[in-house]
Order: sequence, then C-alpha cells, then structure tokens
Amino acid sequence: MRAAVFHAARDVRVEDVPEPSGLGDREVLLRPLWCGVCGTDLHEFAQGPIVIPAEPHPLNGSVLPQILGHEFSAEVVDVGPGVTKVGAGDRVSIMPLLVCGRCAYCVRGKNHLCVSMACTGLSSPWGGIAELAIVPDYQVTRLPDEVTDVQGALIEPTAVAAYGVDRAGVTPGDTVLITGCGPIGALASLYAFANGVRVIVAEPNPNRAAFARSLDVGDVLDPTDGDPVERIRDMTDGLGADACVECSGNERALNTCIDATRSAGTVVQTGLHTKPAAIDPMQVALKDLTISGTWCYPIYDWPRILGLVASGRCPVERVVTSQIDADDVVPGAFEPLLDPQGHEMKVMVQA
Repeated sequence: MRAAVFHAARDVRVEDVPEPSGLGDREVLLRPLWCGVCGTDLHEFAQGPIVIPAEPHPLNGSVLPQILGHEFSAEVVDVGPGVTKVGAGDRVSIMPLLVCGRCAYCVRGKNHLCVSMACTGLSSPWGGIAELAIVPDYQVTRLPDEVTDVQGALIEPTAVAAYGVDRAGVTPGDTVLITGCGPIGALASLYAFANGVRVIVAEPNPNRAAFARSLDVGDVLDPTDGDPVERIRDMTDGLGADACVECSGNERALNTCIDATRSAGTVVQTGLHTKPAAIDPMQVALKDLTISGTWCYPIYDWPRILGLVASGRCPVERVVTSQIDADDVVPGAFEPLLDPQGHEMKVMVQA
C-alpha cells in the first residue's frame, strides 16, 4: 500500500509499504480518509527525528522509518473479535494517543500524561497518511452523521485547542486573549467563541492576522503596533483579559499574556516553546496569577467535541486552507507550511 513515510529530516517519501495484517482482539483496521499536517509533523520534517523514535519505543517497539499522520478520520474496514463499539463501514475520528493503562497517571485518568505514551503517526507502526492502518479500539469514536470526514480529522487539533481554553477556566461573558493565530490559535478562537467567551487575538503576521479576522470571532490586534497591553486594557475597561491562552510558543507573547491578564486571572501555555523563556515572577506574585501548562488533551474528550462540532456552533473546517492528495504531501503541505511568508493554515491530505 502507499504511505507517507518519514526517514530523516527533509526526507519524507510517499512509497509502497507492507499492508497491515493480523488484527488483535481489540484492534480496528481502518481506511484513512483525511489527515491534517500538524506542527509536530513540521518539526519532524525540518529537524527530526525528535518525537519519532530512533531507538525502539518502550511502549510498542516502534522505530524509524515512521508512517506519518495523527490527525485523521477513517472508515472502519474490519474489527477484532473483542471490538463492539464500531463495525465495518463506520466513519470514525481517531484519538491517536497510545497509553499503557497501568502507570500512576493512567490509573488516575490522566492518560495523556502516561509515562510511556506513544502516538499513532509518530511512534507507532501505523499512521493516517496511508491506505490502511491498525489502531486499538479505544482510539476510535464514531462520527455523527452531521460531522463530515474533514471535520472528523480536525477533532484532534481541536481537542488540543479546547484543552487550553478549558484550562483557562473562562465562562460565558469572560474575555480571553489568544496569542498566535496558527491552527491551534484559530481553533482555540473558534472554540472559545462557541462557548460564549469574548475573544481577542494577537497576531503579528499580517497573513495570519487577516485569517483571524476572516473567522469573525472577535477583535484582532497586531502586538508589534504600539503597546498591546494598554490596548487590551482599553478594550476591557482598564481591567485586562480574564485569561490568556498562549498559542505561539513565543517568549514575548508569554510576557504579553502575563502583563495583559487581570489580577487573579489565568495564563495557559499551550504553544510549545523550543527554548527556555524568561518571565518576571514578581508580576505573577503581585497579580496573584495562575500559570498553567497543557499537554495534549484528556483522551476521553472526543464525544464532547464531536457533539459541539455536530451542533454547528464550532465550524472547525474554517481553518482548512488546502486539500491535497498524499502524493503531493511534501510540496503541497510541508514546504508551504514551513514558509514564514506562506498563506497556508491547515492542509488536509487525502490518504
């Protein structure tokens, strides 16, 4: 079968690989439909292997080369004898985290913090940019009729974005500042707006700022044009944002969040930093701030987010800027998404 396979940095090949065979008791054979290219995939392509294991992974023995794709929807082809939640022909969305179920975090329901966590499409024999894949049954959730195949593939990044907003503790009528309007920032904006929260987006890139305005979910400002903190206070009767969700992984943006959040507010760091960031702890203390991190998402969140998308209140498909064939994944997805002046936001790949 054909699959997009990571071999090394700048070396992703669409090539023939052996088809999966031999379903386990609680395994599901899938035909992927659509798969998004994620920022993690871009980091792997540009600088990897990072997450992709160069040595056998402790959970499942997975090792390079790696079939890519962890944001995907699929059609069920076959199921193992112990699978009852889905059957052949069902459309499903994939929660790609692979967990041990036995460590201290898993038994406390914090499976996304599993000490030996792996991920389909990054540290697994299978991935979503392929003609077939095998996953355990706990990774699949049936798609409601109202949710399209493309929307189903966007549940994974939406779960990342939603977790950031949820950790901020905002409620209807609150104001949230979202720094960075890449795919996660855009989805966080849509999710917050769908939940009745006032949204302010800070984005210096003019292309992405224009995209943020096209979503029509709140105010958009350029943080390099004047003092963004004063502007946010002006927009909030001098108080500041109730919470900030930092989605860019940028030190300056993190400090803007700390300065722009009202006293007793919350700053959530969702964008991944590639190097340490300096902050002023005195500001955190004087303002009685809560600073929270997020890692992935609760693995049980799929039905809730699918329900929100099915309702039409959170049109996640609006972040999609291109849909391409798997054969074009490098020139059509990786290269334009890595271009800092590029216009792509979320590229969806048809497996």
